[in-house]
Amino acid sequence: MIYKIPKITVDGIIKKGNEILLIRRRNIPFKNSWALPGGYLEYNEKTEDAVIREIFEETGLFTEIINLIGVYSDPKRDPRGHTVSIIYELRIIKGKLESGDDATDVNFFNLNNLPDNLAFDHKKVIKDYIREIS
Repeated sequence: MIYKIPKITVDGIIKKGNEILLIRRRNIPFKNSWALPGGYLEYNEKTEDAVIREIFEETGLFTEIINLIGVYSDPKRDPRGHTVSIIYELRIIKGKLESGDDATDVNFFNLNNLPDNLAFDHKKVIKDYIREIS
């Protein structure tokens, strides 16, 4: 039997006060939509290292992991194919906030006033996170 294997992605939640960090996507799918910073796991890379790398590449921020938030595996969460995303909460260590790599913009948004055009299943991810911290 040949097995189809989903791709693994990581996403990071960075909270500052009552705000959460989002990036505006440069590429399809969901081009120009807002998303949690993150991306694909590279071969021979731990998910913990991948989320720190992806956040730096997309935001210019050096971070460290605080918490594992959850795993999201709905086969329909990404139109490119089945992905499993591991979500971490991180804190900023240092760096200058600036968009880079796959992001055209990066900004903090109030948790009570998030953009309508959130990519992937990130609206659900953020709602689940808010429920956990409330």
